[in-house]
Amino acid sequence: MNDSPRGAVPSASYGVLERTTAGSSLNEAIEQVRSLGYAVLESGCSAEDLGRLSRCFDGARLRYVRQHGQAALESIDEHNNIRLLMAHDRAFLDLALRRELLAAVGALIPGKFLLNQQNGIINPPNQRYNQGAWHRDLPYQHFVSSTPLAVNALFCIDDFTVENGATFVLPASHKSAAFPSPSFVERNALQVQAKAGQFLLMDCMAFHSGGHNGSGRERRAVNHVFSIPYFKQQIRIPGNLDESGLTPQAREILGFAFQEPASVTHYLASRTS
Repeated sequence: MNDSPRGAVPSASYGVLERTTAGSSLNEAIEQVRSLGYAVLESGCSAEDLGRLSRCFDGARLRYVRQHGQAALESIDEHNNIRLLMAHDRAFLDLALRRELLAAVGALIPGKFLLNQQNGIINPPNQRYNQGAWHRDLPYQHFVSSTPLAVNALFCIDDFTVENGATFVLPASHKSAAFPSPSFVERNALQVQAKAGQFLLMDCMAFHSGGHNGSGRERRAVNHVFSIPYFKQQIRIPGNLDESGLTPQAREILGFAFQEPASVTHYLASRTS
């Protein structure tokens, strides 16, 4: 007899020989990414941290547009992105190196990993934008792996809501090589709401899309992709970032230890260091 209240999730089980235990919110997020391809992760940012990141985002955006030109960015559909955000404000270097984030990525990607890319993303109100279509953050790839080769961590500068176009995900799509049928997408797509200061953590092979922003205000986020070192960085971070004050751990995560040797001599020398 089942004594659970009507509608309650059953807690009893039988015939189970193996079981996963979570024990913390971090482990719960890791378990959900492994099973469903996505989870919301607390960043540990305070309200003061978040306010500073919001101001830094807007300042970096102004400098980025000044440097590259609004018309030029619009002509190549890049006006809603800020590439390599940490190069424009080191507050975003600190964000990429947050302990909570690196603990999650380290648990999901076995062995070494590096920051493949960090980009500011703006979802404009009542407009089309280039992240508003289904994609993987390893685009054009159709394969699956037993463990993640790359992990996406989308930091919410603003709340992600239904009204302002919170990210849609296709749960467990990181386990199937092909993009599913339109009817499957319609039945199973899920819009993930999250608070400002949280990360939306995803296996990069999970299909996802920005939603339509009908709020009247921009929705801002910072996208991080961490990957195994065998993948090239989207934009090479060493050489485009001030190295002063970087710890050995930071240098490794930013890819300084994983640059292609310039020659056989350089390769052989790297084996002895």
